[in-house]
Amino acid sequence: MNKGKVYLVGAGPGDKQLITVKGLQCIQKADVILYDRLVNPLLLEEAPVGVELIYCGKLPKQHIVRQEKINELLVTKSKKGKTVVRLKGGDPSVFGRVGEEAEVLAQNEIEFEIVPGITSGIAASSYAGIPVTHRDYATSFAVVTGHDKSKDGVPHIDWKSLAKGIDTIAFYMGIGNLAYITSQLIRHGKSKQTPVILIQWGTYGHQQTLEGTLQTISQKAEEERFQNPAITLVGPVVSLREKLKWFEKKTLSGKSIVLARTTAGEGEVAQKLTTLGADVFQFPRFESQSLLFDKSTKRKFQKVTHYKQVLFTCPTSVDLFFEALSLYGMDIRSIQGTFFAKSIKTENALKKYGCTSQPDSELSFSSNLLMIGGKTSDRAPVPLNRRLDYLALHQTKLVEQSVETLRRLETEKMMNTVIFPSAKSVEVFIDTLQANKINTNDYFANKTIITFGEKSHQAAQVAGLKVDDCLSKPSIDELIKTLTSQKVLQ
Repeated sequence: MNKGKVYLVGAGPGDKQLITVKGLQCIQKADVILYDRLVNPLLLEEAPVGVELIYCGKLPKQHIVRQEKINELLVTKSKKGKTVVRLKGGDPSVFGRVGEEAEVLAQNEIEFEIVPGITSGIAASSYAGIPVTHRDYATSFAVVTGHDKSKDGVPHIDWKSLAKGIDTIAFYMGIGNLAYITSQLIRHGKSKQTPVILIQWGTYGHQQTLEGTLQTISQKAEEERFQNPAITLVGPVVSLREKLKWFEKKTLSGKSIVLARTTAGEGEVAQKLTTLGADVFQFPRFESQSLLFDKSTKRKFQKVTHYKQVLFTCPTSVDLFFEALSLYGMDIRSIQGTFFAKSIKTENALKKYGCTSQPDSELSFSSNLLMIGGKTSDRAPVPLNRRLDYLALHQTKLVEQSVETLRRLETEKMMNTVIFPSAKSVEVFIDTLQANKINTNDYFANKTIITFGEKSHQAAQVAGLKVDDCLSKPSIDELIKTLTSQKVLQ
């Protein structure tokens, strides 16, 4: 039997950029991914199209998939010859049950690797501006579970040694037992005035913190209804936060954005927003499949020399056009028609091949026209009274697993803003929600909606959406200005 292989991978603490290079490579080659609640759903977007996703998340007192079933899935999937990734938040060896899962794999003689990840006790603290060790404040550091699987659920540890012997203590998932934890530390010798900070959803754009002391933090957490997932950090180093906090100072800290995309995507905008501290999810995601090996495509393409005007609808159509010339053995000099581009990006794609183009507004009414694009391209910009033929060089399909990412983000209420860069993006987004039986009203409730201009604004209104802001001009700088305004942050 051809057995597969299992990778027990630490996904890091939250910020998707904190996953290791090896961890990312494992995701990118996986056939099956079993992932936990604390894994950033955006990492699922790095997986291959068609990967099997299995959610194994756990909530307090609620297990979606029990550990025994997870173990069974790791064995059965790998025995089918599949590459299986068990994706865990933080580091799999720190309260991640990696030992139990590795034991089962070893017993079944299944090859596996453990891929470490950055643990949240260190990463969340760093993002809160707190080094867990410092020459003047702390020379020892401990990570401790904040709950226990025993009947009473409280951690049973050597409190005296912890209180007296460790300078900085990170409790994982201890909010439910916070009063017990703080009272035990005080009882066994820690000062009541020892600084404490709670860090919820550490390293995410929507990271939240709450500061206090061992004497006050439990009551503060109760008043603020502070909940897991959170790290409780105890020790003198917490006092450094006022001088060293940096993450909250990022321009878009606290913003969690869904960027609606069409088949072309909005990569430049997403990258800029991420750099400024926002969590960004581009949805929906599409896969472009070449049609160059279809016989009918070749037959139609060979007639391209008959047209006086050739309009390219997207950069992908440009790349495939030149690939087709080579594949079909045609000389670019045989094409006498003028090239037109539907967008600046498409114009730049033509420049890569040494070709100039004109905007589609310059198309002639009298000459015949060939439009080149994909099967989902919109013909609306071309008046119906023109002579028009259409050639599809690729087809665009929704990547179904991106809907899984959307659902996970929504379940955890992680996203607070939706941006529509175009009227088309509104149409595609709404259609995708409805096709997957996601209630539109429920989805957009409690989210800020921003449109890039009047056309996208009108499209959103027609779809029944309440637009909070319409950019005065469609630029990234104007978008950032709007996102940082008081109106949007409320």
